[in-house]
Formats: sequence, C-alpha cells, structure tokens
Amino acid sequence: MVTMKEIAQKSGFSQATVSRLLNGDPTLSVKEETRRRIIEVSEQLGYATGSRRIALPRRVAVLDNATREEELADAYFDELRSVLGDNARAQHMELTSFSHIDDLIADAGDFDGFISIGPSVLSSDRLLKLHLVLPYGVFIDINPAPSLFDSVQPDLSQTILDALDMLVSSGKRRIGYIGGTGFTMGLHEYPEDGRLTAFRNWTERLGLDAEGLIYAQGAFTVDTGRTLGRKRLTIIEMTCRMRSSWLRTRLQSAYCRRLPLRECWCLAIPV
Repeated sequence: MVTMKEIAQKSGFSQATVSRLLNGDPTLSVKEETRRRIIEVSEQLGYATGSRRIALPRRVAVLDNATREEELADAYFDELRSVLGDNARAQHMELTSFSHIDDLIADAGDFDGFISIGPSVLSSDRLLKLHLVLPYGVFIDINPAPSLFDSVQPDLSQTILDALDMLVSSGKRRIGYIGGTGFTMGLHEYPEDGRLTAFRNWTERLGLDAEGLIYAQGAFTVDTGRTLGRKRLTIIEMTCRMRSSWLRTRLQSAYCRRLPLRECWCLAIPV
C-alpha cells in the first residue's frame, strides 16, 4: 500500500502538504500546479482513499469544432455545451474552449485532458499529434480514432427502432424519414447519416412501407429542413426524425407529438 511519504518523495513536495491535500483540508492554499502534480503522482502510485472521494479542480480543454452555421441550425450543440459546463462546475473542473485542434495541441501541456464536440472530420496525423501531447481525451457522438481516444456515442439505431415500434403499435405502416446528409465520423467520410442507414435497415426488416417517403438531402440546417418539410407535407402519413429543434422550426403547421426518446419526433401529417 502506497504511503504519503512515497507520494511526497516522488512529487517533490512535503509530506505535510501531501497529507493535507489528499485529506481535503479546506484551509490548505497551494498553487494549481502543485495540486495537479500531487494528484497525478497519487494516481500513478495507486493511492486509494477508501470510501472517500476527492473532488479537486482539473483543467480540461474542450475541442469545440461545431461551425457557426451548424450551431444556429441545431440547438443540440448549445445544449451539450450547457450540460458540460454544469457538470464541470459540479466536479470542480475548469473548462477552456478551443475551436482548432492545432491550438489545443500547442497548449496541451496546460491541461489534464480534453473533451471534443462537433461533427468536423479530423485528420489522422492531427489526432496522432494530439494523442502524443494529451492522451486523455473523450469524443462525444463520434469515434474518430478508437485506438487513441475514448468516446461516448448514442445508440442511434436503437432510437430509430424504438420510434418505429411506437408508430407500428399505433397502427401505422407507411412511415417516412426526414433528415440531412451526414458522415460516418472518424477518418472515413460517408454521405449517409447513421440514422438513415438504421431507418432503411429496420423498415425492411419489419416489412414497413417507406417507398418514396425518404427525404434526406443537404446539411442539417433550418433552411434545408424547411424546404424538405414543404416538399413532403402533402404526401407523408407519418414520419420520424431526429434532432428536435431542427424539425420543430420547419413543421409548425403539422401536428407534432414528441416521443419519450432522445431527440426523436413523430409527425402525423394532415392529408
């Protein structure tokens, strides 16, 4: 079992400082660099605090590569930033945003790790450089380099299936899809969004009629959504669509009922 003395020796600080810090002494005042160094060493040596959990400030970078156009078109990123900020404060973390990966690489030494949001495709050489200088990172929604970083991703296929099941249970068999074009995120671009791929798969498996009812073109923007909405309002009986804010903007004339699913909507289109 690692001791305070061992942590003190390796970190280069006094045993008294190490002890007070790890025991959560509220009167202790030390530089952030000192705090970070002691915590890093204690984790490296496998120091355990038993049932007590230490919540100490950490400096975390946020690689925010959602463009302004995407931000305006989809409130999802705004909500995601808000949730990140709330949780960072609860965990005593300090967040610093970067819009370009090269800037984050240059300042990597100032941070304990990073969180990345946004759909932009990042090159393999940039991701490798980032891993070399800041290996602790989590990508949200995408998995650009699974051998280098962790990721947190929604199960979009299951969400589409849940939406279809709800529609089928209400007696609907002609079901349409409204969406934009997207990418299979990572190092490989593919023009079909994963939700559309899942929709095609599950409607075929379930024997549902989606003939001529798939509307997917253009970027996920308000203007694209409005155009597609006008195009199909007169012919679609029911449709399911991800990204609620985008959908709500362009289909105010339709009867909308929100599903209890992550960012999924059903529309009963009056005929």
